Parts: sequence; C-alpha cells; structure tokens
Amino acid sequence: MSPLIHTLRAVTVTAFSLVLIAPATVARAEPSPAELTRRIEKSSAELEGVVEAHNELREKIKQNQAAVARLRERIGPLEQQAAQSRADVGEMAATAYKTGNLGTIDALLYDGDSALVFDRLGTLDQLTRQRQATIAAHTADQRRLLGEKTRLDVTLSQQAAQSRELSNAKRRIERDLDKLYELRRQAYGRATEAPANRSGNADNAPAVSGQAGVAVRYAYGALGKPYAWGQSGPNDYDCSGLTSAAWRAAGKSLPHNTRMQWGVVAHISRSELRPGDLVFYRSLGHMAIYVGDGQVIHAPTFGRNVEKRSVDLMPPYGYGRVR
Repeated sequence: MSPLIHTLRAVTVTAFSLVLIAPATVARAEPSPAELTRRIEKSSAELEGVVEAHNELREKIKQNQAAVARLRERIGPLEQQAAQSRADVGEMAATAYKTGNLGTIDALLYDGDSALVFDRLGTLDQLTRQRQATIAAHTADQRRLLGEKTRLDVTLSQQAAQSRELSNAKRRIERDLDKLYELRRQAYGRATEAPANRSGNADNAPAVSGQAGVAVRYAYGALGKPYAWGQSGPNDYDCSGLTSAAWRAAGKSLPHNTRMQWGVVAHISRSELRPGDLVFYRSLGHMAIYVGDGQVIHAPTFGRNVEKRSVDLMPPYGYGRVR
C-alpha cells in the first residue's frame, strides 16, 4: 500500500476519532466556545492534509495521462514506418524468389512477431547495411516507446486503485465535515461563515505591474468567497486552488497542490517578498498569496471564506516566486 494511502487513512482515523468524538461514558460540561474553536482549528488542519494528498494524486494522474497521450502520438508514426519496412521486406522476399535465392524466403516471410522478423533480417546477406540500420532504428524506437507506455499504463493502473481509495477518503472527508460543521454550529451558531455582502473587489488591489499584478487582482476578487476542498474557482476555493487560479489568470500554470507548487517555484527569502509571491505554511500543508504590506490572501479552511490576513497568520514554512 502506498505512503499516500497510509497518510490518508492515518489522518482521517486519528484526527476525527480522537478530536471530534468525546467518550460516551464520561460526563462533562458543554465545551466552551474557546474549546470548540481549538477543536475546529485542530480538526481543520488535519483534514486539510487529507485534502492536499487528494489534490496531489489527482495532479499526478493528470500528468501521467498527458504523458501517455504524447507517447501515443509518437508511437503512431513509428508503427507506420515499421509497416513500411515490413512492406519493403516483402518486396525483397519477392525479389529473392524471382532470382532463385530461396534460402532467405522463410526468414523474410515468417508469419509471426514483427520483432522476430527484424531479428532474422539482420542475418540476411541480401539486405544492405543501410536497410538493416533503418529497420533496426524503427524497431528500437518503437520498442522503447512501447516500453515507456507500458510502464505508464502500470502506473496509471496503480493510481486508479489509489483513486478508488481516495473516493473512499472523499466520503470519509464528507462525514468528518459534518462533524466539523456541527462544531461550528455549536461555537458560532452556523456551520459556515455568512457569505460576504458582495464578493471581493479587484479594484481595491494595490497597483502591481505585470503578471504578478494580474494574480494579485484575481486574489482580491476572490475575497469573501467560500472555502471548498478540491476547488479552484471561480465560486469557491481551497488554499492551493486559490493560488493556482490566481496565477492561471496571469498565464502561468501551477499544479493544484501545495507541495507540488513548492516544487516548481523559485525559493526566496522573506526579505525578497513582493506582491504575487507565494507563502507556504504547516510543512507545506497550507499556502497563500502575498499581496504586499505584510498581508496575504488565502482560503483558510472548512466553513470559512477567502480572507486577507497578516503574512504571520501562522509560522511560515517558506516563500516562493512563480517563474
């Protein structure tokens, strides 16, 4: 079983069996709003780890599916070239027959695996070295690409199994969300934050030039929209969904996963931060987009809306610049 699935199971079981479910045999006073808030924050952080694992696998499946499609595009012409080579071989066989050189017929007309035909052709004196090299090159390229495709097919099959596990995890997340929202109802009187009177206004964004400015304006436009796990807009977001959507608006493609975004940005120091840069938290379990003046915009967690906060809303893990 993959480390990813172990993570999913461990997080969902541990976080919500220990945090959300109180022992039935122990009588205790109703928890205070402060205690409920602490539980909400702890449970939300654990659950967000599951969500980001889900996002990461989804991104990897998309990458592998795209790689398989590219391989198919390359394999097609090679198959055509191999077919042409086989036709050339048939013509040579006919010539061998007409000239009486029958010793080559069996090899040339062998009705079996084309790769074995090519292997036999290598021993035939009638083939020129140029023809041998051409056929060998086509065959080697075709075998190599088919080998790559086979490996990717195996990977996709394994990821399909993981995806089924994630579907189960999705159902667990939704059950756990019901418990989390019930905590919010107890603490705040409603399961989610009240929607903003109006959505964010990109006109309030600071004047920032270039693609970073587009990303910052997008983030301002998302203020007040609800958090929703696995979403990247335009109506709701999770944390990495918001940053990827903001930079997608600016013409840059970022994976919908915090850890994978950390892997593609240029790592910078805090002193180098400028609007549009990304700020990472919770050992790559959460992230935000920096908008200047010590502020970030982020999709905080379940039941809450996109908001602007201090860059130190929690201890930063690191800082990145989109390349």
